[in-house]
Amino acid sequence: MISLANGHDRELVLHHRLPAYLAAVSAAVGVGVESCTADFGNPASAYIALDTRLLRHPGRDVALLWDERHGWSAAVEHDSGPDLLVVAYLGGELVPGPQRLARFLAAVRRGDVPAVPVVPVLHDGEAVLLDGLRRYRPDGWQWPR
Repeated sequence: MISLANGHDRELVLHHRLPAYLAAVSAAVGVGVESCTADFGNPASAYIALDTRLLRHPGRDVALLWDERHGWSAAVEHDSGPDLLVVAYLGGELVPGPQRLARFLAAVRRGDVPAVPVVPVLHDGEAVLLDGLRRYRPDGWQWPR
């Protein structure tokens, strides 16, 4: 485990708050927590499978991706295998509110985002990530088994 100078424990915060954050985001975009996966490594990352299609990419599955370096992006499955093709980056905050993700997804579905994604670099240090996740309480929620 990595202990921070401010006394907070990265592993503990990630394992408790990241799932709660993903539950809030998944509810905001209209899917259940069973659509979420997370990797608590370094960098931490997450994936939310969506029940939608994009006008520019009909017939391809869509997902929201998150990692602690670049924040959120929207992606579609790639023609040549399991890799995903990022179609847009949200930018801005590393841990934005769930409603901001819902608005981002709506814009992506309408095609109201730049066609060429620009990779944002949002990682301002571990404290920014952990402080952003502290707003989300697990309240007894657990990953589906």
